[in-house]
Amino acid sequence: MMSCSAEMIFSSNLNMDISLLRTFLEVAKVRHFGKAAETLCVTQSAVSARIKQLESTLGVELFIRKRGDIQLTIAGNRLQRHAETIVKGWARARQDIAMESSHSDSIAIGCENDLWSIQVKRLCQQLRKQAPDMMVQVEILPRETLIQRLTAGLLDLVFMFEPPQMSDLIIDKVADISIIMVSSDKTVRASEAIDAHYTLVDWGNSFSIQQAEFFPDASVPMMRTGSSTVAYDLIMDQGGSAYLAQQMVDDALKQGLLFRVEDAPVFQRHVYRVMQPESERRRPIKIAIASLPTLD
Repeated sequence: MMSCSAEMIFSSNLNMDISLLRTFLEVAKVRHFGKAAETLCVTQSAVSARIKQLESTLGVELFIRKRGDIQLTIAGNRLQRHAETIVKGWARARQDIAMESSHSDSIAIGCENDLWSIQVKRLCQQLRKQAPDMMVQVEILPRETLIQRLTAGLLDLVFMFEPPQMSDLIIDKVADISIIMVSSDKTVRASEAIDAHYTLVDWGNSFSIQQAEFFPDASVPMMRTGSSTVAYDLIMDQGGSAYLAQQMVDDALKQGLLFRVEDAPVFQRHVYRVMQPESERRRPIKIAIASLPTLD
């Protein structure tokens, strides 16, 4: 068994290593030692010393240092992904240990940007009602990052449109979402809406393929976004058209603020729940899964 003094040394060394990685991530983010020092509330010389210590430990240079221009080396780029996983994993471990000591549960949920407002927000509301003592962490991230953090154990449950084909993950379809064309113009037809003041929302590869099949002669849109919320705000403020989830625009349609383009095709997107097999046994996951049917 590890002695008390040995435990203190281990904890001290681990915290020191985590601080080195946090410093590295901040410099990689802002590309400036001085700005990183301000964010971390340390001196610039302390930031430089930490980076040098980390480079000495790893035996590689992490940054190309030029006056006014700091860039990651190849080794630095490789370390960045691992450093993010380690730092977040350490934070999650500390949180879980604190939870265990207070007999509380926690769950970390991840989703793509558009799924927060049309699906995951309601799940979190259900969890608050059914398990008020549970700590819920929500991460809204790109698809690739969600999978990376799920497999690293930093997320328990992930919701996405196009799940990866990985046999070691549990993947279940939990909902269908209708994507409809709406416009600020009550009289516009689909062929007109797709060309004039149209905002293209990136709903994924299958949507892009289907849209191209129905509108093969459409001009290149002047506005494109990966967020349906951005598209919604744009057409509400400036007018125009976009394909949006029906749940998102129901109220605006009822109030006459937006109008459905009746001759436009309706596209369906499937929402999937993704998790690791061992997560099924955890009480918070069971509660979350049991809450899902109420979301349809």
